[in-house]
Order: sequence, then C-alpha cells, then structure tokens
Amino acid sequence: MKKIMLAAATATLMASCGEKELKLQENNIDQIVKAMTLEEKAALVVGVGMDSGEEGLSATIGAQAELVPGAAGSTHAIARLGIPATVLADGPAGLRINPTREGDEQTYYCTHFPIGTLLASTWNQELVEEVGKSIGEEVREYGADVLLAPALNIHRNPLNGRNFEYYSEDPLISGKTAAAYVRGIQSQNVGTSIKHFAFNNQETNRTGNDALISTRAMREIYLKGFEITVKESDPWTIMTSYNKINGTYTSEEPELVETILRNDWGYKGVVMTDWYGGKDACAQMHAGNDMLQPGRPSQYHEIIDGVNNGTLAQADLDRNVKRILEYIVRTPRFKGYQYSNKPQLEAHAAVTRQCAAEGMVLLENKNNTLPLSKEVKKMALYGITSYDFIAGGTGSGNVNRAYTVSLVDGLNNAGIQVDETVKAKYVAYQEKVAAEKAAKKDDNFLAAFLPQPLPAEIIPSSAELSAAVKANDAAIITLGRISGEFLDRTVDNFNLSKEEQALIAQVSKAFKAAGKKVIVVLNIGGVIETKSWKNTPDAVLLAWQAGQEGGNSVADVLTGKQSPSGKLTMTWPNSFTDHKSSENFPRAEKFQLDLSTFMGKEAEKKEPVETYDWTNYEEGIYVGYRWFDTQKMAVSYPFGYGLSYTTFEYSNAKVENNGQQLTVTVDVKNTGKVAGKEVVELYVTAPQGQLDKPAQELKAFAKTNELKAGECQTITLNVPVTDLASFSEKESAWVVDAGQYNIHIGASSRDIRCELSAEVNAQSTKVSDVLKSK
Repeated sequence: MKKIMLAAATATLMASCGEKELKLQENNIDQIVKAMTLEEKAALVVGVGMDSGEEGLSATIGAQAELVPGAAGSTHAIARLGIPATVLADGPAGLRINPTREGDEQTYYCTHFPIGTLLASTWNQELVEEVGKSIGEEVREYGADVLLAPALNIHRNPLNGRNFEYYSEDPLISGKTAAAYVRGIQSQNVGTSIKHFAFNNQETNRTGNDALISTRAMREIYLKGFEITVKESDPWTIMTSYNKINGTYTSEEPELVETILRNDWGYKGVVMTDWYGGKDACAQMHAGNDMLQPGRPSQYHEIIDGVNNGTLAQADLDRNVKRILEYIVRTPRFKGYQYSNKPQLEAHAAVTRQCAAEGMVLLENKNNTLPLSKEVKKMALYGITSYDFIAGGTGSGNVNRAYTVSLVDGLNNAGIQVDETVKAKYVAYQEKVAAEKAAKKDDNFLAAFLPQPLPAEIIPSSAELSAAVKANDAAIITLGRISGEFLDRTVDNFNLSKEEQALIAQVSKAFKAAGKKVIVVLNIGGVIETKSWKNTPDAVLLAWQAGQEGGNSVADVLTGKQSPSGKLTMTWPNSFTDHKSSENFPRAEKFQLDLSTFMGKEAEKKEPVETYDWTNYEEGIYVGYRWFDTQKMAVSYPFGYGLSYTTFEYSNAKVENNGQQLTVTVDVKNTGKVAGKEVVELYVTAPQGQLDKPAQELKAFAKTNELKAGECQTITLNVPVTDLASFSEKESAWVVDAGQYNIHIGASSRDIRCELSAEVNAQSTKVSDVLKSK
C-alpha cells in the first residue's frame, strides 16, 4: 500500500496549495467530498491492505498491525482533511486481535464467547444483547471501530463448515438473534458488520461458487434474516459475500446491494467486501459496494483509471465516499476517544459462563439422570475432547483468550473429582499425537487456520473399564468436532466413527451393569448423527462450543446449578440424506482445497462442476423444518426441541386481530419441582392460496423469566399481518392470502400445546422486481 499512500500524498500536497484549511465534521461531508482529489477518493474506498509485505499473503485471516495489532484491516487516513484511519477487527465469538505485542509486557487478551449456534439456542434476545454489550466494550477499549460480525447465513445443510458461526435454518431466529447482537455492540458506540451478504451457504469453492436460487427462496429464506437485522438494529456496515448469485459476484450486483438493500429496506450505512471478495473494482463501486477490503494497489489504480476513462461514473465514486465519511464521523477514533486497553475481562467471563449454560440443549435425560445426584463425587471421563475442550471455531472466528476452562477443571470447580488413572491414559495419548503432528508441520501460512480432524478415539480395555466402574460413581463421554471456515464437513464428520460408536457402547454397557449412569456431552459446532446411539447412554447434553468458560458452564448444567433451557434452532435428521438440500450440496471429500483462491487469485480454469462451480438450490423454500414437517418425515430431534429439569404447562391461549397485527397471549406455568425457563414458539399454517406453502412456519417466539416451581407467566407474542405473507415471483410482491390462519403454540415444531385460529384479509406489498435467474 506504499504506492497508494505516496500517490495520495502527492495529490494532497497539490490540492492543499492555496486552499484554506478544511477539516471533516459531521455537518460538512458534502463539502469534504467536493474538496477531495480523485486519488484521495480512490484511497478512501480501498483498504490499507495487510501488513505482511507480500500482497494477499494473509488474506481472510486479518493481520493489520499499524493501529491495533491483529486487527483485520483499516481505512486510509487523509490528514489534510481531518479524516482519520479507522480499524476493522474480526469476530463474532469475540474480538480477534493479537494477545501480545513486541516490546510490550502488557497482554491484550479478549473474551471468547460461545459460538453462534449456542447463542441462538438460548432463544433469549436480551441475553444475546448483553453478550453484544460486553464484546462492544472490548472493541471500544482496545481501540477498534467496527467488529466484523455477526454472521447470519442460513443453515441450508448441516455439512456447511461455517454453520458454527451462523444461527439457524430459520430466518426469523437468525434475524432476531443478529439484531440483538448488533444492538448490544453498537450501544457501546462502536460498529458492526453483518455478514455474509448473501447466499454464502457453503465453504467449498466459496470464492467462485455461483448460487442459483429462485427469487422466492431468496426473499423468504436467505435475505429475510438480513432484512430483519437491518430494520431492527441499523448496523453500521454490511459485508458482502465471496460467492456469485445467479451469475454475478454479490459485491458486484447492484440489484442486491443498491436495489434490495437500500431501496427496498432503506439501509443507509456502508457496504464492504469480504477480504479479497469479487474481481472487478469498478463494478463493485458501481454496485454500491462502498469499501474494498483489505485493499490492493491494483484496485486503487483500477478506480482512478475507471473514472478517467468513463468505466466508472464519478457520481458512483462520490456516493460511496460520502457513505464512508458518514461512517467515519460516528467512530470512536474520529471523536478522539481515549481507549484504555483494559476492558472488563473478569465481568465478561461471568457473562459468557452464564449465556453458555443457557444455550446448552438437553437432548436425552432418562430417569432424571441429570442433574447429577449429590452422591456423585467421582467421575471417569472418556473421549479426547474431555481433556482438550473446544472453545470455538478456527479461522477468523477464533479469539485469542487468556484461558479455556476444560471439562476437567469445570468438574473439579464443582467439587467432582476426575479419575486420574483414566485421565493419565488420555494425556499420554494426546502428547503422542501432538509430537507426531509437530513432526509433520505444514509450512503453509493458512494451514494453521484450517479445521483439523481430531485423532481417533481410544477404546478402554475390559480390565480398564472394570477398574473405572469400581472407582467411580458415573461416567462422561465427550464427543468433539472441530469447526472452522474454508472447508465444508464430510459425511464421515457428520456420522460417528466406529471408534466413537464402540466407546459409547462399551462404556455404557460396563457402567450400566453396575447401576451407574453414563452421560454423553457433545462439544461440537453443528449437527451430527444421533439416531443410531442416542438411546444407549442415560443422558445427552449438547454443550456446543461454549467459549473460554465452557467447562464451568457444562458443570453448572450437569450439577443443576443452572437448569437447561436451550432449544435447537435447526432440525437434527435421522440421516444426512434426509435433508432435501443433500441432493445438491457439495461432498467436501471429493474436492481438493485450493488455498490460493482465498488470496484473491484466479482458480485454474477447468470444466465447470456442479456443487463446486455452481449450486442449484432446487429445494427452494423447503429448508430445514419447512421440509421435514411438510413431508411429515421422522427426525432424530425436531426444530425447537430441548428438555428441562422441570416441566411446563401451557393454558389460556388467546388471539386478538386488529387487522394489522395478531396478538397472542398464553399462560406458561412451571409444574415441576425446580426453577427453569421455557421457550414459547408460535407457528402458523397459512390457508391454501396461489403459492405452495410449508406445513407451518415460525412467526414469533419468547422466553419466560426464570419461573419458580408453581409460578406462572403470561407470554405475549405479536405477529404483524405482513409477516404472514409469501413472496410471489409473478407479482414481485409479498402476498397475504385471505382466509383462516391456524396458530400453533408449542415447545417445538413437533410439540404443540395450544391451537388457535384467526381470519385475515388479503393484502399485497410490491417490491423491486430484481435478482431473477439469468
């Protein structure tokens, strides 16, 4: 980027001669745009670039060291006009910066919060907002201006490698969760960048894949979450995705970035590329993609040449520059905020511990195995991940934290002793695996950021099991999966290995023969196969990847310190192939990862391959439970499912319709013996109209307060009539059909407790007729 700075500085010197001093203020942005040279404008819309010295070396991982070491990128400063540089840093599980700095004894650790799937599984927008506030405070106090988060793409298929960062197969959950996260962070006077806009639903060839999607599926499924987030939280920035949509890169598609985002939804903020996203700088500028990150000298020159030769309209460039300046005047750096480099890490650790426990989902609990009885004092821990607990994902979603509380530590902190003999065998095995891995070290820079497979599980001998049964009161088996960007999961990763199956079977058999309980803990980032083994252990706890306090959070749930109240935000199928999208989702094992394509380089030209070069979303709107419930297909765990240590009764359900909104109330009573929270889910079945429709769709949800035994709370759920609409491609309109809408209130999509109905009049809302198949 030195060439850009030199060129811009020369232009600055020439422009400043004979001109009175003019500095950026909130009320003179148009004047500043007029005063800027072409070179300055080109510099402002192109990021500063990475600090590696070799263009593109650290693409997509973030290594901008000039202002905040380890931040992902920054914007150019233009001193003569009082325009400061601003800093963009990775998320979304927390701020990602370097924890140490050369010549500096101070540490700069950040809090590792739970992954996106866990946050969404809380179904608690207030709690997610509190998490956002904590992250936002760290962003501000470490000197960054924007967190590059949240990520809210749809779980189209369980094999998507980046599902751990995303929230749900349902756009309402995705949008509401993301909006709460954004509100929390931006309450700290720093910005967010919701991503990846849009249709980024696979990692296989993510920089070149062309998503072929019907306009209806776009509007109802893949764009709806972004629309909710934009309208309910006003994010400062939005990040476009790498992929194409119906033949055009998203960052180069004006119908997406200008027409839908700005004209239809009213968005006023900045749009930026993902790191090295897109190919044509002038096309991106024209499309309304205001900022190119991390920035390359070639883009700077393309923009200048484009304006000079007419390829790029000056008005398009000026429009984008104005938006960036409107963003800059909101930032802490522009306002001269004196950041402390000392955020409240101890307080934030308490927040992550509590929210992680609330998002864990109790899948099985035979004979009230959990919470653990007071008699359980010593436990045998099996599974590699029991001793190397996974806090979160790899790549840009990782957080450099001071510590991770292991499951061993969490149980010890709860007063439960872990069998040292069993532990010693796993520690020795892990040391052996680590030594073998070190001997085969990959020198490729990006290899360290790739999700690596865990070593094969070890199976205890009969003698070892016999000794462990005698010495312990119960057993835990932890199954883990590494989550991360760049790679989609394989079918083998979705299924359990033969070693994992044997471990569950043999440990369960041995302990149950002695009348002792076995609990399986899932330390994973996405859905795995459960049907074949879930009835073997006594309990199954989905702990997800719970951040740096994960071991404590699991122990809080296992011991009953906190009653589980998480619910699934995605369907768990009996088999991967039960998903309709499995017919046209890439099998990662068939494709070789080309790391060069993640650094802005063109892939080698080959014959186009389906699901690699293009993916046809043939299932349309029938994603997740919309497919399974419409087909009445058996599943392992339905959407919205999750057990508690108590029970809840739903009663006195009522609906009022004022013509604009359905207002539903229902009483929820804790009928068990311990305190707990319940998630109330509202689904709607639409009358038959001009379009085919799913059996039911989630239209509202709420979480109760923590209810004591016998306590009752009235829950109110509001559904705007416009939210009952389906998208008509023929009319390019959101259409509400007249007729009776059946309302289902329940604890999951398959556990309906109350039924209501309401008569609704027809209505139609036109929107832009764009993004059609080409």
